[in-house]
Amino acid sequence: MKVKIKRLDPSIELPNYQTEESAAFDLASNEDAVIGPHEIKLLGTGLIIEAPHDHFLMIAPRSSLPLKKGLSVPQSIGIVDRDYSGPQDEVKLQLFNFTDKPVHVKKGERLCQGIFLKRNQVEWDEVDEIRTESRGGFGSTGGHNV
Repeated sequence: MKVKIKRLDPSIELPNYQTEESAAFDLASNEDAVIGPHEIKLLGTGLIIEAPHDHFLMIAPRSSLPLKKGLSVPQSIGIVDRDYSGPQDEVKLQLFNFTDKPVHVKKGERLCQGIFLKRNQVEWDEVDEIRTESRGGFGSTGGHNV
């Protein structure tokens, strides 16, 4: 699958897969930054990426991000729609420092990973009733009925 990508900074590397069987490619910060304790910060990647037709780019934290850096992605994942690929639509990494100390990030540091997924849009079929029985509430399969 060919994907259109534009580097806003010619010195940065294109995203790549770290192993032959990697599912996702790594995304790196294009800037040195300090993320203060309990602060959320957007870091640029220096990239504009246009997902293939009928796809979107999903961004997730690298699995080692919390352990190694004390950072997480506040909403767990990021969704980059195909039409977010204009001249000013740089892919950014939203990061949360959950520690009590500043976290230093260096330009080129791989923080997140990206994967292209198929986009599906639904057509709603509004009904008066769906089922006659409820499953038991939020968290019910784990014994926590909320």
